[in-house]
Amino acid sequence: MQQNIVIRGARQHNLKNIDLIIPRNKIIVITGPSGSGKSSLAMDTIFAEAHRRYLQSLPIELRTIFDQFQKPDVDFIEGLSPAVSVEQKTISKSPRSTVGTITEIYDYLRLLYAKIGIPYCPKCGRELISQDINKMTSSILALPEGTKIQVLAPVVIEKKGQHKEILDRAKAEGFIRARIDGQLMELTQEISLKKHVRHTIELVVDRIIVKEKYKNQIKRALELAMKYNQTVVVNIVDENRDIIFSSTLACPACGISLPEIDPRLFSFNSKYGACPRCKGLGYENIEDEEEIDVLTLIPCKLCEGTRLRQEALAVKINKKSIAELSAVSIDELKNFLSNLEFSSYESSIAERILKEIFIKLEFLQKIGVGYLSLNRPSFSLSGGEAQRIRLATQLGSHLSGVLYVLDEPSIGLHPRDCSKLIESMRELSLRGNTLIVVEHDESTIMNADLVVELGPGGGRDGGYLTEILSPEKLIKSKNSITAQYLSGSNKIAVPKQRRKANEFIKIIGAEAYNLKNINVNIPIGVFVCVTGVAGSGKSTLIFEILYKALAKKLYNASVYPGKHKTIEGIEQIDKVVCIDQSPIGRTSRSTPATYTQVMNEIRELFAMLPDARLRGYTKSRFSFNLSGGRCEACQGDGVKKIKMHLLPDVYVVCDSCKGKRYNEETLQIKYRGKSISDVLEMTVTEALEFFSAVPKLKQKLQIMHDIGLGYITLGQAATTLSGGEAQRVKLAKELSKKPTGKTLYILDEPTTGLHMVDIERLLNILQRLVDNGNTVIVIEHDLEIIKCADYIIDLGPEGGALGGYLVAEGTPEEVAMNPASYTGKFLKEKLGL
Repeated sequence: MQQNIVIRGARQHNLKNIDLIIPRNKIIVITGPSGSGKSSLAMDTIFAEAHRRYLQSLPIELRTIFDQFQKPDVDFIEGLSPAVSVEQKTISKSPRSTVGTITEIYDYLRLLYAKIGIPYCPKCGRELISQDINKMTSSILALPEGTKIQVLAPVVIEKKGQHKEILDRAKAEGFIRARIDGQLMELTQEISLKKHVRHTIELVVDRIIVKEKYKNQIKRALELAMKYNQTVVVNIVDENRDIIFSSTLACPACGISLPEIDPRLFSFNSKYGACPRCKGLGYENIEDEEEIDVLTLIPCKLCEGTRLRQEALAVKINKKSIAELSAVSIDELKNFLSNLEFSSYESSIAERILKEIFIKLEFLQKIGVGYLSLNRPSFSLSGGEAQRIRLATQLGSHLSGVLYVLDEPSIGLHPRDCSKLIESMRELSLRGNTLIVVEHDESTIMNADLVVELGPGGGRDGGYLTEILSPEKLIKSKNSITAQYLSGSNKIAVPKQRRKANEFIKIIGAEAYNLKNINVNIPIGVFVCVTGVAGSGKSTLIFEILYKALAKKLYNASVYPGKHKTIEGIEQIDKVVCIDQSPIGRTSRSTPATYTQVMNEIRELFAMLPDARLRGYTKSRFSFNLSGGRCEACQGDGVKKIKMHLLPDVYVVCDSCKGKRYNEETLQIKYRGKSISDVLEMTVTEALEFFSAVPKLKQKLQIMHDIGLGYITLGQAATTLSGGEAQRVKLAKELSKKPTGKTLYILDEPTTGLHMVDIERLLNILQRLVDNGNTVIVIEHDLEIIKCADYIIDLGPEGGALGGYLVAEGTPEEVAMNPASYTGKFLKEKLGL
């Protein structure tokens, strides 16, 4: 097999026609300043082309199912393998998504329960035995005399397809009616089922009135139904209620039967297994894709949050239901499964299933999330936890010959756990896989086989190949900005003096999630870092308790803070600003210019120009979101989406406005020779120089530039921004507002996506905020940020049940000397103590 991946003429986005050769079966780190083209090379060129080629190799009928990739702008790539990517994006927030479903461990667990699980009666708890026809008949005759029933034979249960052959065969065998997806239908009518939807088809064997004289008719109906399925459904017509009978599973005392046990019975995403009250969501007060506030959720009264129907919960392994196993930590689950004892028959079935489960569980433990449970909803995961769950899903398998493309896998990882991640990546490469990693983390860079640095700047100033060397040689490079920080020739200076606080916000008795009834003092008017390993309780303390309590007090927000006794000192804050990494918009109509209201100032400026006033144009004329000034052919998008049958959707430049978003009349209005469309094509740095004589615009653009966003264009679609870029755009918007001096800013890992040179810029901005009398609280793992804080609150010592304690607090120097703190251990080295 070819030993290298060869790339010639890569021009995707801002890449400057670069050529490079990278070795296979090694760890290759791509680094460089924000906007230098790292993701353009790794994700949008290498992964996109590998994925596109794989899809092209599939049969034509399969290709239609998948989203198709357009060919990246590159002359030539060879040496690619089938590729897997773990991108830097938020995990699914669906209320149906859990740690178990994302990692697929729950799917294997469902299979295990279906194969070796022992069914018990949901009512009395007896182990179930099979029912014969006579017992079924007796149970039906025990119903009130005169009850109208239908005997149904399930022939399709929750399976995709049109099932035309089954329906035709049933009609040929003399069946007149069937209950399809809960609706009674005549088989003589034209029945067209959707191919990609799951369907349930139950043939109506007979309609009978419960009377002793019809005993033989009931018996014959049951016998006929049993020819099609071991499970028979008896529908009580007037109540529209079903009774399930099974030739294999029934309680001798209660007469209760369980349906056929297969993996679908344990799926809360299937009608077959989901709790009928909450439909598998687990909560009383939410619906699918709904925006969720974790602390307002009320568990379902029927399933008590387990999401499953009673019949599924009645199947057990070693007296534990699947819901009980899903509720324990990954560490406890692995221990439970490791100690199971099987018969020789069960062992032959369970061995292969458990092998797959153990591989995934061990990887989750290795990357530091053994404290999570399989039933943990994905919407409740922190950014770091979500990133590692994605990693476990993709990397926790014993594949070889695969190209893995990872976008900042160290996000959310404490320095202690980075070594575990690096060890896992090294194992993958030794197994014959190639890893291309977009990363800024120092330890990851130093453990790479090869470092590809792009730069020298971002946006139009980036996209060049500045170095491609081993880490040892990179450190000595004169051209590399990364090398300057790795070697120490350029470093972020520790503040000469730490600010002292005279006032505090005091959180008393914090108990939400895993917090252990702790009291925490947060100093006012200083720069505070909240640290600790993943799952130690950082986000719970700051976002779920402090932020929500402040939002409720200051803005009367309808939120429910996490459990705590009281918070003292809130009156010292008059404004709270939470800046997270959620997107600033979900469509191309949202841009950095619109979000920061720079666009508003630009529109006002254009509306005041003499030509605009002469024509009676107002500021609305210069909005690409409103009719009047925009191009109506593309409705201000600048591009048109053309659906292709077997190829990816093609976005073509609008032939009417040529991608300028506006109509011809609007584009005739110009400021210093530039139309409003020309302005949207400018980078923040270019716009800062162009509008230097307009104070309002200059102030907003200067903040965006200072925060490290000089390379992005004003009209860039919000959907193309990374999580870190989106967070910095939000910060820029807040910084442009009039300061009160009593504002509390809360940031969640603001270093995401930032190179060392960009972190220094960010620190300057944060320190400036504090200098103006505000308080800044940052949840962070990056030691460059932590070492520059005035005060550290360190939680832990571990994650999950072993976390939630206040381990250390004080200045970085004080925390560094605390032997109980993992953060202190790494901080001590960073500070040279």
